[in-house]
Amino acid sequence: MSYSPDGQHQPYRSEGQYQQQPYGASYTQQYEPQYQPDPYGPPQPPYGEPEEPQYEERRPRRGRRWLIAGVTVLALAGIAAGVMYHFEIPPFTDKGKDVSFGQPAAGGGQAAGGTGGAAKQAANSKALMPTGPQAEFKNSMTLGDGTHVAVTTLDGKKSGFKGKVWVWAPKEYNDPKFAKSGFPVMIALPGGAGYPNNYWMGTDLGLQTSISKWYAEGKSKPFILAMPVLNPGPDDKGIYWDGSDIPDQPKMGTWLTEDVPDLMKANFRTIKSRDGWAYMGSSTGGFASLKAVLKYPEKFKAAICSGPDIVPDSSLWKGHDKEKAENNPELLAKALIDKKGAPDVYLAFQVGDNENNKKTLPDVQKFVATYGKGPIHTSLRVIPGGQHNAKTYVPNMGEGPIQFISKVMEGPVE
Repeated sequence: MSYSPDGQHQPYRSEGQYQQQPYGASYTQQYEPQYQPDPYGPPQPPYGEPEEPQYEERRPRRGRRWLIAGVTVLALAGIAAGVMYHFEIPPFTDKGKDVSFGQPAAGGGQAAGGTGGAAKQAANSKALMPTGPQAEFKNSMTLGDGTHVAVTTLDGKKSGFKGKVWVWAPKEYNDPKFAKSGFPVMIALPGGAGYPNNYWMGTDLGLQTSISKWYAEGKSKPFILAMPVLNPGPDDKGIYWDGSDIPDQPKMGTWLTEDVPDLMKANFRTIKSRDGWAYMGSSTGGFASLKAVLKYPEKFKAAICSGPDIVPDSSLWKGHDKEKAENNPELLAKALIDKKGAPDVYLAFQVGDNENNKKTLPDVQKFVATYGKGPIHTSLRVIPGGQHNAKTYVPNMGEGPIQFISKVMEGPVE
């Protein structure tokens, strides 16, 4: 087969207009004159026009090369910047920079939006201005609205435990109209290991953005978040501390209920009374939240408990039955109900109907039915198809639990 002059595949034919030419000398002689040098010099452009210099033709090509090179450099720079931003490599990130949350800057002065400890207050003010000393907060991440999740290492004076605490304040905190207002605080406790990080500090779960959204929708208070480590070490050996002061162990109960609140009072405009203090947590963090409110109702008013354990079950309690009973939410609830004039507490539970531990839902239902009376006010949201994870719990907080506690909390308030 060969290509015929019309571009179609056909058997090669020698007949007709396009006859096959023999190869050899006769073929060469027939066409050689076409390639003979012109005795009058190289052929000239038609109509006698002067030949254009060749460099004129190269200019646009050279310009195109520069253009392509420039575009390539810009593209590579953009890719590099994106990679550096993703991996938080300076100067494409503000991670690690100081964050003051409106506190006076080191060496005196007053940061924008802050009031410091010298702001004048009415004698009957409900707000508590930052008491100091100022902690050293470093930016962990910046959210889309310009707010910051920052972290500090807290050396707990009362517990003796030293660990990280992440904090976040909503954008309203720096609004000039709230410059003299105290804000409610929510201490958010994780499940799982709870060490060396607190998974609520990450933006992937959307706790911070959800609170901002719910506040804008009128569902929630504009909570400041405190997100401490829950445990003093990893639970890779099945060991955890139940957010409690277990004898001969780090005092994690004191850390969560005294040192962390003290940190928030020292650095933020908070609320003097328990009306501005709440907990939230999932799994073991839900247990610690439940226990904190029931054990110290004079300090904390409400909790959101997602998929919580109901009773302490750490193996570290072995040989310490008395202390274990003192940290049992069932026994604490009974004592609160029996106490005359006990302060009201508000407990919002949420549990998925597809939790991996099939006892979780019936255990919570039993607790609500048994102890949801007197000063203990409860709500229970059963999440259809919900599993035992934070990604289930966060969006469903906005379907009842956050409203339940926000209705009884205060703030912002002067």
